[in-house]
Amino acid sequence: MKVQVPERMAPEGPPSAYEADLAFAASLARTAGRLVMDRYERVERVDYKSARDIVTEVDHLSEELIIEAIRKRFPEDAILAEESGEHATGGGDAPTSGRGRVWIIDPIDGTINYANGIPFFCISIGLAEDGRPVVGVVLDPTRNELFAATADGPATLNERVVAASDKDKLSDFVIQMALSGRAAATRSRTVRKEIRISRSMGSSALALAYVANGRFDAFVQQGGMSNWDVAAAGLIAQRAGATVTATDGGPWFDLGRKSRAVSAVAAPAAHHARILDLIR
Repeated sequence: MKVQVPERMAPEGPPSAYEADLAFAASLARTAGRLVMDRYERVERVDYKSARDIVTEVDHLSEELIIEAIRKRFPEDAILAEESGEHATGGGDAPTSGRGRVWIIDPIDGTINYANGIPFFCISIGLAEDGRPVVGVVLDPTRNELFAATADGPATLNERVVAASDKDKLSDFVIQMALSGRAAATRSRTVRKEIRISRSMGSSALALAYVANGRFDAFVQQGGMSNWDVAAAGLIAQRAGATVTATDGGPWFDLGRKSRAVSAVAAPAAHHARILDLIR
């Protein structure tokens, strides 16, 4: 079983090269979080993006707030946002080019939960530089919990350092899991036979961030996600000590991947390979 170790403040040492960007993203997420909570359980408009996906007026308001702040502070940076799509750099480079700085935004991840009054959703803001995630913040505004990380620093929860699960046995694992594709039901049963239990919470970004402090021992989702679901949370889980890959074992982050074609497995290094085997 995981031994509960008290969280500790981030260690003293050289500041992150992305300290200013992280502070900006954290402040911006909290501002968006206040807007989202002010309208929680008072949503006036719900539109249907697909048979299983919706968007509310609050998604748009949150995204507009975030983009406006980024445009004011970093006018040359590109933006990739769930609702409004791609916004090129000042030099005209597309966000998916892999060049320069790109802010990757999910204004409310878990919109169905949010619209139904289920308190499991988040605001996710990531920053990639030359195709590599370097800053990530995931805010749960219902609990006032801010998960954060930079590429050269630790993962934190409300500025205290956190670490991924250290459980010895896979049979003790609680996993966020959503498989798809061929024989998904059979593969899901195979995994469940070897773990304690699986969950599906309705917000990929927040569930992936939960790997960073061991609330979920692992995260498995095969497809159905986009870069804005994983850009921040994947970095946070990785900096907390989890091994993070795509479900095929390849890189978990690629700006060129199409919307809803992203997958991820995040787990402690000792168990990651076994989980990959089980879902194949």
